[in-house]
Amino acid sequence: MSANAAARRVLSGMRPTGALHLGNYHGALANWIELQYQYECFFFVADWHALTTDYNDTSRLPTYIHEMLIDWLAAGVNPGVATVFVQSHVPEHAELHLLLSMITPLGWLERVPTYKDQQAELREKDLATYGFLGYPLLQSADILVYRPAFVPVGEDQVAHVEITREVARRFNHVYGGEPDFEAKAEKAAKSLGGKMATQYRQLRREFQQAGDQSALGKARALVLANNRITVADRERLLGWLEGSGVSVLPEPQVLLTKAPKVPGLDGRKMSKSYGNTIGLREDPDSVAKKLKTMQTDPARVRRTDPGDPEKCPVWDLHKIYSDEATRDWVYKGCRSAGIGCIECKQPVIEKVVEFVTGMRKRAQEYEDNPDLLRTIVVEGGEKAREAARDTMDEVRRVMHLRADL
Repeated sequence: MSANAAARRVLSGMRPTGALHLGNYHGALANWIELQYQYECFFFVADWHALTTDYNDTSRLPTYIHEMLIDWLAAGVNPGVATVFVQSHVPEHAELHLLLSMITPLGWLERVPTYKDQQAELREKDLATYGFLGYPLLQSADILVYRPAFVPVGEDQVAHVEITREVARRFNHVYGGEPDFEAKAEKAAKSLGGKMATQYRQLRREFQQAGDQSALGKARALVLANNRITVADRERLLGWLEGSGVSVLPEPQVLLTKAPKVPGLDGRKMSKSYGNTIGLREDPDSVAKKLKTMQTDPARVRRTDPGDPEKCPVWDLHKIYSDEATRDWVYKGCRSAGIGCIECKQPVIEKVVEFVTGMRKRAQEYEDNPDLLRTIVVEGGEKAREAARDTMDEVRRVMHLRADL
């Protein structure tokens, strides 16, 4: 793997809940499809995470995994450029989770915002388990075992990555000594390139000798912006800058992604728990029927009543699927009562039906050839394990858990 690739690795995953819907596509998959051609991407099925809330019935899990993988591939996730695998096929996730659990304070897990929120939301389930309490740490292990530079998340998920950064920071503080650290840091500085290396050393002196915080900020920005160096060298330079040791588990950066609002049939966020979804491979006739009955602006009681597109969930779908001319026609026609809700919905119906029809056609290749899907997952798992083993070799070394006695 090249230094550039190592500095540009991205890691993301999804819990398998069966066939995906339009909200899943626009909320994550569409972004993955773009990222895979810009970064070295690892995309995994988080099947162990499914057990944190649904441990009592795992009978449908194989089907859910199968359906989700086909959706990914039909949507455009390319196993030729991205690594696609199943979490439980890489046991290093579990090993790192166990080791991280030895140093993670209980209070860190109890204060995760979603911990109490999900307990309240899923009160019908018994979630008083270690697995549910520890799922944020398993998520941290999922990320850190690949030492990615970035984790793509929306603004509402930034806090989920922060606990991973805290865990990495604590691990590095406890175990972050490295033999010949100074020499390796010096070598890493040279790899920045002549001008940038000189600038880095000057800023480092200004911070360490005079406590200049602005110099620290500039030096950090200089290192983080350089894509020519490896993730390991990046962490060495940051550690040398601040007077600490090497980061065995580099702190991942958040890669903020924007996702359009995808309303469900009832106007709320599209979610299986609300029963308001349109599946990525749903029958076209079913899709058309659902969209014809989709909730619109409640103020438009009669065809002659003017409406407000900003209060209509269908308008959010127009923002995703319609071109500028169609959106202009909808906006003006709705506000003037020049068109009715059925007319307004028709262009969206046609576009969504076209989308799911394409998905169904592309998915058929994998439905008809299960060996192809199996090969993709096996090869992806082997590549993921190779990267995870590299991390765990280093983790075991610094924790003095190596078996070469």
